[in-house]
Amino acid sequence: MNDAHALKPLPLSSEGWRAEIGATFRLAWPLALANLLQMLTYAIDVIFIARLGDEQLAASALAVSLFGLVLWAMTALTGAVAPLIAEAIGARSPSFRPVRRATRMALWLAVITGIIGMGICLLLDPIMRATGQQAAIIGLANEYNSVIVFSMVPMLLAAVLRNYVSALGQPIFATAITGLGIGVNALANYAFIFGKFGAPEMGLTGAAVATIITAWITVGAYVAAILQDKALARYRIFYRFWRPDWQRFWLIIRIGTPIALTVTAEAGIFGAAAFMMGRFGAAELAGHTVALQIAALAFQVPFGVGQAATIRVGYFYGARDSEGIRRAGWVALGMGTGFMALTALAMILTPKLLLSIYVDVEAAHNAALVGFALQYLVLAAIFQLADGVQAVAAGALRGLQDTRMPMWIAIFSYWIPGMGAALALGFLTPLQGVGVWVGLATGLFFAAILLTWRWLLRERLGLTLRAG
Repeated sequence: MNDAHALKPLPLSSEGWRAEIGATFRLAWPLALANLLQMLTYAIDVIFIARLGDEQLAASALAVSLFGLVLWAMTALTGAVAPLIAEAIGARSPSFRPVRRATRMALWLAVITGIIGMGICLLLDPIMRATGQQAAIIGLANEYNSVIVFSMVPMLLAAVLRNYVSALGQPIFATAITGLGIGVNALANYAFIFGKFGAPEMGLTGAAVATIITAWITVGAYVAAILQDKALARYRIFYRFWRPDWQRFWLIIRIGTPIALTVTAEAGIFGAAAFMMGRFGAAELAGHTVALQIAALAFQVPFGVGQAATIRVGYFYGARDSEGIRRAGWVALGMGTGFMALTALAMILTPKLLLSIYVDVEAAHNAALVGFALQYLVLAAIFQLADGVQAVAAGALRGLQDTRMPMWIAIFSYWIPGMGAALALGFLTPLQGVGVWVGLATGLFFAAILLTWRWLLRERLGLTLRAG
């Protein structure tokens, strides 16, 4: 099997700016759409749970703040397989083994870290008690959390397979499968939350059951797609699945651990913000949850562009093409920043329209929630540009397998100026929730500036020099 050269897309030294824009767009839009559809899957959970009441929504937000943090970190760790696949393709490896074995070890790592992640999520109860959450909300959150943890492993397996199909130039599968997941999740939520279609009425726990069902169906869909598509099946990633390749296993961990810590630093401050909001009251936390959902929805586009940047930069890195690296990175940065400018305008000009996706903005019982959410959306609009820049810059640097220094940049940005401002303004001034959001924006701006600066210095720092 030495026909790896036939696989597209491969980096071409002759590509110009227009060709790079087209190549990046073709790779980025299915990834961005898949990200948006994934967020829509989460949004469906919020929409259904919001119908149960503020306490249920607040409880699920607390559980998801820890579960999501662990899931994102583990996904980032196993996601180091993407630049390794891209490098192998860019280097025109004569064998399928580097891609197959890297993917196999990433799947192994998904199972191992998923089990560890389940254990970490069981720490939710002491965390809620230590942060002074309301007793009723603690009980609901524990009930929800004890079920949703069982979706951790299938979600991580699906994430690895998504990286595989995307790095091999078939991101449309990720889009289609995520779209399938939306329909499954909506039906399962409706059935198990409200007791429809013969299912038991389980309330908040039903939402967690729906998540598990959706996760396993998603894994099955990826496996089916890979086995039936010739370009994806040719690597035989499930062949001799039991055989280890410890060198690649530890390489994924070495590259992926800083990425995981970077994601933890960013997701951690947003997760901590939920617990801080819980100290102010259920309405503040519910408003924060809805506003953050809207901001997170917008973020999925530059996040997808950042994923495309990792792959495009990785191709050129494998081919030792410094000009291609430069073009790929700057094209992605331009795309991500331009989109976030549009979403910032939407948040300023049509905030109630955006909120109406999740809640009835005219209902009297939602008045407090909507009032807080409107305040937070103004601040979300302000940090949209910074959020887009830091996501794409980090993605471009990952294509160069530069992950350690971006990790330290993230830890510093989010937890020194970011968390410092959130705590000071949230608890030492009358701003409360608004102060917490100012802190979030501060961390994002620091990260955007420092990561872009590192990208600018990539040649001087020797980041574009590939060993071997």
